[in-house]
Amino acid sequence: MSVCDRCLLPEGVEEILPEEAFRLESLRRRILDLYAGWGYDLVIPPLIEYLDSLLVGSSHDLDLQTFKITDQLTGRMMGLRADITPQVARIDAHLVAQRGEDAADIPLRLCYSDHVAHTRPRGLLASRVPIRIGAELFGHAGIACDIELICLMHETLREAGVDEVFIVLGHVGIFRSLVKAAQLSADSENELFNALQRKAYGEIEQLLEAHVADDDIRRMLSELSRLSGDESVLPAALEAFRDAPGSVLKEIHELEAIAAGVKQRLPAASLGFDLCELRGYEYHTGIVFAAYTPAYGRALAQGGRFDDVGQSTGRMRPASGFDADLKVIARLSRHPLLRGKAVSAPASEDPALQALIGQLRAEGERVIVDLDSTDSPQERLRLQGCDRRLVQKNGVWQVHSLA
Repeated sequence: MSVCDRCLLPEGVEEILPEEAFRLESLRRRILDLYAGWGYDLVIPPLIEYLDSLLVGSSHDLDLQTFKITDQLTGRMMGLRADITPQVARIDAHLVAQRGEDAADIPLRLCYSDHVAHTRPRGLLASRVPIRIGAELFGHAGIACDIELICLMHETLREAGVDEVFIVLGHVGIFRSLVKAAQLSADSENELFNALQRKAYGEIEQLLEAHVADDDIRRMLSELSRLSGDESVLPAALEAFRDAPGSVLKEIHELEAIAAGVKQRLPAASLGFDLCELRGYEYHTGIVFAAYTPAYGRALAQGGRFDDVGQSTGRMRPASGFDADLKVIARLSRHPLLRGKAVSAPASEDPALQALIGQLRAEGERVIVDLDSTDSPQERLRLQGCDRRLVQKNGVWQVHSLA
């Protein structure tokens, strides 16, 4: 194998060079500080876990996206996490257990920012090692929880400097209720689900004709595939589903209430609706939401309610949350997030010089000691990112600009 071959990275796996790493870390800190201000505590789950705990209750898609390896200590299968939410749900269960049963009804807010690994990219030019950053709220079943998280998602992108954010709301419960009323088999439900995700209208109609006997339910499932757009979608949905099971109308009214709550807190927010948006269908249990921007062709951030995720821990609590790929929002950020220039210091043990270096660093300056010379050429210093240098004048060390 040549040296060149050994330097190649797998497709979809990239290294992050200094300037981009600075942008990512600066943005990560800003967003985590935002979450802290809203009361969300940072957690850092492990990158690798036993497979039977990592994937319990997860979707088939997540299973396919997970790298699997054998633990050399025990022989058990382990996985590199492809998603952080199941891990955070387990942390919630552990924290509640530590705090006692009295804490079971107390909401807990957690946030995270870390790498995940995917066996294949989730989109064109997408990274297989994204940095997921997100927030989750456990222990509250009301719509106030979802409103808070949608607003926090919007604030995350505003803090990141992403322009023209558009929020789309949906509800997987509507499809679940109609499918239950249609008495579809698991295979037929899966076929219809896939067709709805692709909005393949001709295929949807064929499937409904073949598998749904009830004319009203067939009509409602057909209309569901076309109910997307602005705020006029909800009145249209109430009319289309006036004869639907009561749970469907309840879910539409829930969407109305959540949208009203978001608009009250974010009057300028652009809201839309897609009632056949079933992203994370095996995972989510109620409302789903996503943020889009014209500069990016996929959802920029997404989330929803996932009340069943904690079932494997034996402590299932209502929960809702969202996450985003930090690498993507850093690319779309209009904030400069550029590292400031540094000060060059000569290699000297002079106590006065060392004291000044310490003072400058304490003030937030970046000071680089020139290890090879006490008087390097200015071009050498500029290549190291310096625009000033420490010089001694009349026995006093001072900061001077490079000419």
